[in-house]
Amino acid sequence: MDWKAEWKPLFWIIAVFAACFFLPVEAPRVQSAVIESLYLVKWYAQEHVLLCLVPAFFIAGAVAVFVSQTAVMKYLGPKANKVLAYGVASVSGSILAVCSCTILPLFAGIYRMGAGLGPACAFLYSGPAINILAIVLTARILGLEMGIARAVGAILFAIIIGLAMHFFFRHEEAAKASTAPVMGDEEEGRPLWQTALYFASMVGILVFANWGKPDQPTGLWYTLYAAKWWITSGLSLALGLMLATWFQLGFPRILLATIPALLSAIILPQHPELAFTFGVVGLSVLGNLKSTRDGEMGAWFSESWCFAKQILPLLLIGVLIAGVLLGRPGHEGLIPSQWVESLVGGNSVSANLFASVFGAFMYFATLTEVPILQGLLGAGMGKGPALALLLAGPALSLPNMLVIRSIMGTKRTSVFVLLVVIMATISGLIYGAFF
Repeated sequence: MDWKAEWKPLFWIIAVFAACFFLPVEAPRVQSAVIESLYLVKWYAQEHVLLCLVPAFFIAGAVAVFVSQTAVMKYLGPKANKVLAYGVASVSGSILAVCSCTILPLFAGIYRMGAGLGPACAFLYSGPAINILAIVLTARILGLEMGIARAVGAILFAIIIGLAMHFFFRHEEAAKASTAPVMGDEEEGRPLWQTALYFASMVGILVFANWGKPDQPTGLWYTLYAAKWWITSGLSLALGLMLATWFQLGFPRILLATIPALLSAIILPQHPELAFTFGVVGLSVLGNLKSTRDGEMGAWFSESWCFAKQILPLLLIGVLIAGVLLGRPGHEGLIPSQWVESLVGGNSVSANLFASVFGAFMYFATLTEVPILQGLLGAGMGKGPALALLLAGPALSLPNMLVIRSIMGTKRTSVFVLLVVIMATISGLIYGAFF
């Protein structure tokens, strides 16, 4: 036996065994951390998998099937116009109210289609970071200057991080560009306006199904929140009409697939998420039909399923680990909250760096980072570290990192995370010096 080749497996076996052997399961904090991880993954499954991730999987699958590779290469590929590519990618989050996990299927979709590393990473950061709802909530609760700093910082971050990723991996990108197939004109098919409305309906369903409740029961945001399920239903109806006509599924099939959702909405109107679930099931059944135009629906479901298989297990594992270490908002894991509060006071380099790292590993659902920061600021957190956490937290999380690594590799993921942490730290120092 070649022991030189076996020492690494032996080391890990011994390390895991020792961890299991000395596991302090009797310690109250360990027991509490395990319970918190289970609560967190339950909350994540209830609030995010169905309403956030499933629509995102369908959108990512649709990108792979209904958006031509020619279009992706033209606007986001390695040879695309840089101003256009980074401009589009850096503001994409303004129409997506998504978290660091929901953006992953969409990122994987455009990256697999041939998008350049720089624009793809700009999109990956901007998706959850440049969220209009979150920025407005930040300005209202944490102050106008914090809201403006977050908006400006997020847009600049997306562009700079994308350009930096392209620079660091320029040789690989050059090789990718040289081997990319020569793209001719886009194939003739469904009119562009039909494809645009089709994607707009799905993005609208994703956005309004997850529309958060504002802190004040007045104003436009609350009006939209009160009507969120009516709007979601209207967009679902529009999507069904498109599938029946443009995708040649026919009205009888659409009607049969939507009957369970309609009955659920009528019988249990107080549980709209149940009707949403039946709608997803109906769409999945339709997606397996092979007798549609060029097998489009079957290909759509197949691509969506591939993204789900690749991403969802890693996300759930990451959420469990994050719950053990950090707990839920308002509840502690293995790491005491007092440590966090004591390490982010003032405007030192260490305070900003810790806030950036903490934000990068902590999982924040869309909009939850604002009330969490409000509590931390009340406990003595400096404004610089607060901005650092706002710029690093929503765009990254431990589950997010695990999935990104599976898509673009360890080296590129490490550089991406380091860029976010370093830039968030510097931004926090600058902001804290002025405010």
